[in-house]
Amino acid sequence: MTTEGAGEEGLPPIEGTPASPAVARPQQPRRINLALQGGGTHGAFTWGVLLRLLEEESIEVAAISGTSAGAINGAAFVQGMAAGGRAGAQALLDKLWGEIGARAAFSPLRNNPFERILWGPDLSNGFAWQAFDAVTRAFSPYQLDPFSLNMNPLRKVLEAVLDMSVLCAHPEAPRLFVTATNVRTGKPRVFARHEVTQDALLASACLPALFRAVEIDGEAFWDGGFLGNPALWPLYDSGGPPDIVLVGINPLNRPDIPQTVQDINTRVNEISFNASLMYEMRAIEFVQRLVEQGVLKPPRYQRLFVHLIEDEERMRKLGMSSKYNGDWEFLTSLRENGRAAAESWLQENRDALGQRDSVDLRARFL
Repeated sequence: MTTEGAGEEGLPPIEGTPASPAVARPQQPRRINLALQGGGTHGAFTWGVLLRLLEEESIEVAAISGTSAGAINGAAFVQGMAAGGRAGAQALLDKLWGEIGARAAFSPLRNNPFERILWGPDLSNGFAWQAFDAVTRAFSPYQLDPFSLNMNPLRKVLEAVLDMSVLCAHPEAPRLFVTATNVRTGKPRVFARHEVTQDALLASACLPALFRAVEIDGEAFWDGGFLGNPALWPLYDSGGPPDIVLVGINPLNRPDIPQTVQDINTRVNEISFNASLMYEMRAIEFVQRLVEQGVLKPPRYQRLFVHLIEDEERMRKLGMSSKYNGDWEFLTSLRENGRAAAESWLQENRDALGQRDSVDLRARFL
């Protein structure tokens, strides 16, 4: 017969004996969804954000929805996690951007050293960019590539970095959603992880002025940013965790009215590629209010928590042409900007995960 709370060998505990210290239970990582915007080589900012999040053991990525550069970052992240966990994801993201930088070193669009001193990462005043802009305004990619030679340098990058059998074959890895725009129907096509191929990623990043539409299953696709930059609905429609962390690389706000041709083109590009995100955020905010008022009820409708990692002040300084700038110094500076933005967000908003929005949806998107 034993006595509950007895000391050694069943004897009553000696009065004044300190109780055994409580053993702290390890906390489970907070699972989040990531939404990664596209924006050409500005996606190096997202590279830095992802590297910082991978260092945060208290956070686990459940799913990623990405478009264009966001989709390619997401694919590298997911494949790296499948093959080698956090260290594998860090290594593959580094390899991805190393390949982009190495191939961009031979790009005809690069500023020469004198132009880099004058204009920094902005390419729009350089002779090479001026010639490129004139040609792409006068001729379509079907005229420039009449024999469908697939002259897309991004294909070589994907071939060097990604292994689709690894990306698609590990169910325990984060889910992945890649958005492209159906040219014929004008509808978004979201490719789930088991459907993602090199062509799906190329379709998600296919700018119609530069490349022939990518054909998949008999349909032609352009850049997904027209209809989902990125698409958020796959993240909350599939019953995952309630936290959606958007990594924004296209400025939503600019204080000044653009007046030069370059600034006007930059602003038109930003508005166009943020439009679908604005609409979806407004819909989320509306449903959130109905959930809070009890009009819509769980489990069919759940409260989402939306977060935003960005550096809008930095991104506002960059023109549209810099999205084609693959200089390694520029890419690594964006990486460090992204890492710093993620660090700042973690310091200020880590406790918001699972509890509340860390961005005011009405003020930011309505």
